[in-house]
Amino acid sequence: MSGGPILVFDSGVGGLSVVTALRHQLPEAALAYACDNAMLPYGLREDDWLVARILRVCEAAVSASRCVTLVVACNTASTLALDALRSRLAIPVVGTVPAIKPAAASSRSGHFGLLATSATVARPYTLGLIEAFAAHCRVTRVAADELVREAERWLAGEAPDPAVIRRALAPLWEDPRLDTVVLGCTHFPLLRDFLAAAAPREIAWIDSSEAIARRTAQVARGVAPRCGPGESHVTALDPRLTAGLARFGFAEPRLLELD
Repeated sequence: MSGGPILVFDSGVGGLSVVTALRHQLPEAALAYACDNAMLPYGLREDDWLVARILRVCEAAVSASRCVTLVVACNTASTLALDALRSRLAIPVVGTVPAIKPAAASSRSGHFGLLATSATVARPYTLGLIEAFAAHCRVTRVAADELVREAERWLAGEAPDPAVIRRALAPLWEDPRLDTVVLGCTHFPLLRDFLAAAAPREIAWIDSSEAIARRTAQVARGVAPRCGPGESHVTALDPRLTAGLARFGFAEPRLLELD
């Protein structure tokens, strides 16, 4: 007998970029979505507080959705709380890792950028990935927390501000040899077309969504078949989210009840 959906969790709408990859990898699978939009953005909050908050929200969302697999489609949540979630939950938990390794392998010039939140670019976990997989490369790390809000605006039906995008990307273009940019926040692939339009030359934009989808397909078991719009859960009701979530195949959001 079929079980439940795959639940995708993020602080906001960034996880929808992973939903797109999951739909391609597992087109018949039921998906649910949950976001802690009441506390967005995660990257500006204290680590200990965040771990407790992520556990609380994810446990509530897992219970509400009756999911069989949890995909943590958030770099901040993954680097901080993945081990705690795996020890607490009795289902597979798939995390998100910045695509440092594939960028290092594919950059022709050996110089690539990491575009992420301020927390992700500075976190020891990220620095460890660079040391392990890109020690032979030059990596320009750029914090662009403002792009999270631009992605949220885009999903709400508003046009992203081109000036904000240009300012966020400007540090990447100081060396003309930089040829690849890692999108180290799941919000950023939602803005891919706008980012490419703001770049002064052709750039390879790399993110982790396809790798996350492949890993999810490997570990997910007992997934219910897709049948109509998937459930969506939020920590703050916001009418601007409804239309955006519907575009990605989700029903009107329900408010999560947190213990």
